[in-house]
Amino acid sequence: MTMPKVVEMQKLAPAVPQEEGRFYELVLEHSDQLYSIAYSYLRRRHDALEAVQEATCRAWIKRKTLKHPQAFKSWLIRILIYVCIDEQRRRKRSVPTADEHMGETGAYDNTDRLEMLWALDQVKPKYRHVLLLKYYHDMTLGEIAEMFGKPEGTVKTWQHKGLKQLRAIMQNRGEWNEY
Repeated sequence: MTMPKVVEMQKLAPAVPQEEGRFYELVLEHSDQLYSIAYSYLRRRHDALEAVQEATCRAWIKRKTLKHPQAFKSWLIRILIYVCIDEQRRRKRSVPTADEHMGETGAYDNTDRLEMLWALDQVKPKYRHVLLLKYYHDMTLGEIAEMFGKPEGTVKTWQHKGLKQLRAIMQNRGEWNEY
């Protein structure tokens, strides 16, 4: 958001009911991380912004289901991940246009980054989620475990298995490049 819009929104905050204002503040506090996570899943600015908006909307609708207010951040990130997964599934069902292919090419000039993103797409989804959150978003294993509602040991196992899969994929990719 641009600074004038943030200032405008802050001026409006007292005019809205207490619950709505607090919800807005919490979302705004985590908005950069939410966008970053959405972008790492969807890899398009527009889609990432739309995913954050959709996740915020779903969170507002389901706000009464949040049992522990101190878990708001992990609850919202979990919703965002589900929104991103839904979008990825939708993409698989649709045929991309030529404009969609051409629009994102300038965003990635680093072939190593492209290879890593391709390899991550090959990793089993539950392992991929852990790897993205841990290594791209600097979340701790404890935070990831809390977010998924799993024991930290389970998340560590997923991390280990995900890294093992990633190594195997990258190693096989290297063999392809030799031929």
